[in-house]
Amino acid sequence: MPKFVAPTPLPSFQVESIDGTTVQVPSPRHRFTHLQFRRFAGCPICDIHLQQFAARADTLEENGIQEVVFFHSSQAALLKHNAKLPFSVVADPHKVHYRAFGVEASLLSVLHPQAIWQGLRGTLRKGLGLSLKNGPLGLPADFLVGSTGTIVAAKYGTHAFDQWSLDQVLQLVQQENEPSFE
Repeated sequence: MPKFVAPTPLPSFQVESIDGTTVQVPSPRHRFTHLQFRRFAGCPICDIHLQQFAARADTLEENGIQEVVFFHSSQAALLKHNAKLPFSVVADPHKVHYRAFGVEASLLSVLHPQAIWQGLRGTLRKGLGLSLKNGPLGLPADFLVGSTGTIVAAKYGTHAFDQWSLDQVLQLVQQENEPSFE
């Protein structure tokens, strides 16, 4: 599978969010698009992570960031578990976009101490949302795409809770916005 590194040009594409909205990548009205590849609908680890982004959705908007989150789950499952997120959520049950971006799965994804801890926290908070149909072993990935369609930063997680925090995304955006004196 291909792995993207920065800077890599990304052909523009469209996806449909679970609410039926067409999402353009890169965004025509934002300076950046943050693509998140999470695991499955109801994933307690993903829920902990995404609630941090949801709580600061206004900060994302203020910084010109379009947030798009992919799950390898069906639209029905995502509507049940993730419909209240204040940004675009995309169902990719056949992992078409996961393969295109080189996002993989691994047994090690759930055996890392950080993944175990966050999984327990998420399960206590929201209950167990385990999906055996699409597999609980997915790895996360993050991509920051500039307005010209270039991937300016990429992260492939090594375990289920190995992804950028919102503060890391904001730091990457700030670095990209700083003038270059080359």
